[in-house]
Amino acid sequence: MSLDIYAERLIQYYERPHNKGKMEDPSVHMHEENVTCGDTLTIYLKMKDGKVEDVKFDGDGCAISMASASMITDFIKGKTLEEIEKMNVSTVLNVIGIDPGPGRLHCATLSMRAIKGAVFAFEHKPLDASTKEM
Repeated sequence: MSLDIYAERLIQYYERPHNKGKMEDPSVHMHEENVTCGDTLTIYLKMKDGKVEDVKFDGDGCAISMASASMITDFIKGKTLEEIEKMNVSTVLNVIGIDPGPGRLHCATLSMRAIKGAVFAFEHKPLDASTKEM
């Protein structure tokens, strides 16, 4: 696919996000902020049998951060906690289909940082190195 097609897909997810909204009674939630550009995001996860049964996100930010949150939340549904723990920046770039460049990478990875933070908090584990670097 050309970059234009990926950019169009990103805009579609920004304009019509999946999984956006607050969740009643989540198993865990995590709030993250991008202080450099003002993006804010809260992830809500509902866990069942060691897997993500449902996920929602709420927040405000640029097209890249909000579209990435929409795409990533679709991607993690049904994934095990162990699968999510192994996800990294490459996972995000594969899911969104573009490399936003070093200046906007933190926008693209905001939702994954929040998701992994929520999973580690749920399991009472410290953050791993790849999450801290996002």
